[in-house]
Amino acid sequence: MAVINVNGKALNHNADPRTPLLWVLREQLGLTGTKYGCGIAQCGACTVMIDGVATRSCQVPVNSVGAKKVTTIEGLAANGTLNKIQAAWVAADVPQCGYCQSGMVMAATALLAAKPNPTDADIDAAMTNICRCGTYVQVREAIHAASKA
Repeated sequence: MAVINVNGKALNHNADPRTPLLWVLREQLGLTGTKYGCGIAQCGACTVMIDGVATRSCQVPVNSVGAKKVTTIEGLAANGTLNKIQAAWVAADVPQCGYCQSGMVMAATALLAAKPNPTDADIDAAMTNICRCGTYVQVREAIHAASKA
C-alpha cells in the first residue's frame, strides 16, 4: 500500500507507481470529479492542484507525488458550502455541458491563489483549459467576480 495526501487526508492506494495520478484518484480513491479528457495534458479536464499548482493529472505518475498535497474539485467546498470560485461559476452560468468545468475551476483556484486580482492577460495566460462549449467569456467574468468576493 502506498499513501497519498488528497484533500487533506492520507489515503491508501495500491496502484502501480507509474499509474497516472488521474486514474488513482478516479479508480482507486473514487474521486470522480477529476475528468479524463485527452490523456496528453492538453485539454485540462484532469486539472488538480499539487501543492497549490494547477497540474494536469493525466501525465503525473503517482510515484512522483510523494508527500505533496493534492487538491481535487471535491476538496474545495467546505461543509457543503461552495467556495467563492465555485459560487462565482454558478452565478455567471459558466457550465454548459460541464465536462471541463472541474478542471477549469481548479485552474482558476490556483490562479487566484497566486494572483488575487488577475488582469485579463493573467487569466488568458493561466486558463489554458479547453472548453468545447466555448464558455471563455463567462469563465473570465466568474474569475473577476471571485477575485472581488
